[in-house]
Amino acid sequence: MRVPLSWLREYVDLPATQTGRDVQTKLIAAGLEVERVEETGAGLKGPLVVGRVLTIEELTDFKKPIRFCTVDVAGANGTGEPQEIICGARNFQVGDKVVVALPGAVLPGDFQIAERKTYGRISRGMICSGDELGMGDWGSPRTESGGGTKGIIVLPPECEVGADATELLELFDEVLDIAVTPDRGYCLSLRGVARETATAYGLPLRDPALLDVPGPNAHGYPVRVADPIGCDRFTARTVVGLDPEARSPIWLTRRLQKAGMRPISLAVDITNYVMLELGQPLHAYDRTLVEGPIGVRRAEAGEKLTTLDGVTRVLDADDLVITDDRGPIGLAGVMGGANTEIADSAIDPGAGQAKGTTEVVIEAAHFDPVAIARTARRHKLSSEASRRFERGVDPQAGAAAAQRTADLLVLLAGGTAEPGVTQVISPSAPRTVSMPATHPDRVAGVEYGRETVVRRLQEVGCDVYGQDELVVTIPSWRPDLAEPNDLAEEVIRLEGYESLPSTLPKPPAGRGLTEGQRLHRRVGRALAGAGYVETPNYPFIGEQVLDQLDLPAGDPNRRLVKLVNPLSDEEPALRSTLLPGLLAALRRNIGRGSHDLALFETGLVFHPAAEAHRAVRLPVDRRPTDEEIAALDATLPVQPRHVAVVLTGARERSGWWGQGRPADWADAIEAARAVAREAGAELLAEQAQYGPFHPGRCAELSVVVDGAKLTAGHAGELHPRVVKALGLPDRTCAMELDLGPVERAGAGALTAPRISSFPVATQDVALIVDEQVPAAAVERALAAGAGELLESIRLFDTFTGEQIGAGKKSLAYALRFRAADRTLTVEEATAARDAAVALAAEHTGAVLRGA
Repeated sequence: MRVPLSWLREYVDLPATQTGRDVQTKLIAAGLEVERVEETGAGLKGPLVVGRVLTIEELTDFKKPIRFCTVDVAGANGTGEPQEIICGARNFQVGDKVVVALPGAVLPGDFQIAERKTYGRISRGMICSGDELGMGDWGSPRTESGGGTKGIIVLPPECEVGADATELLELFDEVLDIAVTPDRGYCLSLRGVARETATAYGLPLRDPALLDVPGPNAHGYPVRVADPIGCDRFTARTVVGLDPEARSPIWLTRRLQKAGMRPISLAVDITNYVMLELGQPLHAYDRTLVEGPIGVRRAEAGEKLTTLDGVTRVLDADDLVITDDRGPIGLAGVMGGANTEIADSAIDPGAGQAKGTTEVVIEAAHFDPVAIARTARRHKLSSEASRRFERGVDPQAGAAAAQRTADLLVLLAGGTAEPGVTQVISPSAPRTVSMPATHPDRVAGVEYGRETVVRRLQEVGCDVYGQDELVVTIPSWRPDLAEPNDLAEEVIRLEGYESLPSTLPKPPAGRGLTEGQRLHRRVGRALAGAGYVETPNYPFIGEQVLDQLDLPAGDPNRRLVKLVNPLSDEEPALRSTLLPGLLAALRRNIGRGSHDLALFETGLVFHPAAEAHRAVRLPVDRRPTDEEIAALDATLPVQPRHVAVVLTGARERSGWWGQGRPADWADAIEAARAVAREAGAELLAEQAQYGPFHPGRCAELSVVVDGAKLTAGHAGELHPRVVKALGLPDRTCAMELDLGPVERAGAGALTAPRISSFPVATQDVALIVDEQVPAAAVERALAAGAGELLESIRLFDTFTGEQIGAGKKSLAYALRFRAADRTLTVEEATAARDAAVALAAEHTGAVLRGA
């Protein structure tokens, strides 16, 4: 919100010595985010005067059209003679009043004006445009193409020749640029900012909404509200007899420009001006283009409306629309329709000639903030009106805003306000909040006292009754005040956050990271150490990506938690798996030239709760009870923490050290084992088939918890269909693991390994097994048979060929034996090896090679 200081002074009698910087400091202390103070006219120096164009000579001997003009500036040049000026613009003519920068003037950007010879003539000054004066577009009645807002400033005929143009155009001012937070919607108006300024300075406020407004009567324009929840108030006024040639006066145009809005036409400029002044969005309809009563209803699915931006929009059944007998004529609270637009030239069907709008219907309504926010987001159409309705508009300001608009139309366009006033109001009671008078003291830890609390709440606009227990009536322009803590916040901010004592918290000893948090960190460090790059992703997905992952119809990951108000309609749900985000990051990096990639992510996934529970609000003046916390937790979706990796390209690169190798399914499984080792858990990998993975290169990852085998995830090479659907390289591999079962299967806190002073005894064995027997099954049997003397086991070679027979494979393992209290003998190591081989033969049918 841009607030000109000169405009703000109309409502608050600020001391003349107070600058924009001083006001900025006060408002920041009151809790507003004043980002900067812009000084308009900075670098501008006179003389800058009003001139009248006397003659125009077209110079045609040059590549572009040039005009040699004489301009009457009265006595401003010291001689009273016409000023000779070269100008290339063409949107002015003889007799027009223009802004002239005389020699010696300096325009913004340190552009100095002096007499100079150009195009064979002497130019003694400059005829100025709005951009050259730092004003932006100027609402000029003519341009080269016959209409528009750019070009030389053409002033109204009543301007006095030779007058100071800097004062006339209000070029010197200070503008506060305020970032209005969602809870301070009332500050999207001069009225709201003036209220905060008056409170900050302890000065009275001249409320611009305090107008004499006639009551409703039966003679107003007919209005029918079919949805009183979506629109609880609607005021309509009619003004007739407008002068279609009337233009916005300079003061109105300049205030709009300083506030960041572009002047358009008088009727539209007035509605924008009143919106900036009172915070109430308005819309003006050309009454000759409205057929029948104005209505408010929900749209019918598939209805179409062409809005003022020229876009034809297909409406949703939840959209709130303004209608007449033909159908929708506006998107309520967002943007009007093109078929009732106020324009400088509307076509008179009877005469076949252009004529301006002479009769308008003014709409000042109050719409449901949620409905407007969803409509604006649904149609990707944010407007000044929707920004205000989303944050909450004062429902009682509509009648005053309509009256103010009608008064300005009568004053500036010579119209007549019809006596009829239409007001449709849904009954509602004032909002009240009960609060102990000492509540702000307890929240802030400061003793304010009842008198201070009451005074500050009254400054906000509340009516306060009671002694120890206060009953506070909330003002209509503060929809954000809903409970005692909101009121306490108002007292604290107005008393000054700087007055709050600084107290360092004292955490109790013995509390630190939980075991799950430690595991999360260890997993990240382990994968990073293995060459993976952490890639956090947004937790939003769409159902189409689950189809691309080829998940079966009944897969639990297809049960999604849908968001009521998603950031994107294409991704309206919370993720049930980490793979979509990681694979999208993989594809994005490949598209930017990277080909050898190994990415990982640890994060929460979301599954719907078994039963739906209503959310509860926790107290903030005390610690919630365990039952309250449990009730809140019951409303949340199930949120297990997963870890996932994706790989493509080379896992080990070639170089002077030798040949590299590509990433394959074994690397994905090894990443899962690295995670399990950090938890101290034993991970079982068995061949399986699961949607995203290649049926012959997929492993089911499981752990044993309390004697029960639990599936924790899957790893392997992605299916060719999935790779093609997602646009990934061939042989891309992935792994995803649920850390919950892995943590429960672990040994708890990790302990440092014990280092023995006795030597190790190594025994190698090569076993022949059927090709379908997993190497992991053989390894588990060997480990179980070797007993407690086994320190480690490692598969160092595999072999298939005619020497061992068809359908067979050879697995070679290195077994390391060590005792903690003695040096093992050859016989002891051999006996342990033989026991390991015997158990492997019993469980897997293994045969010692060469036996």
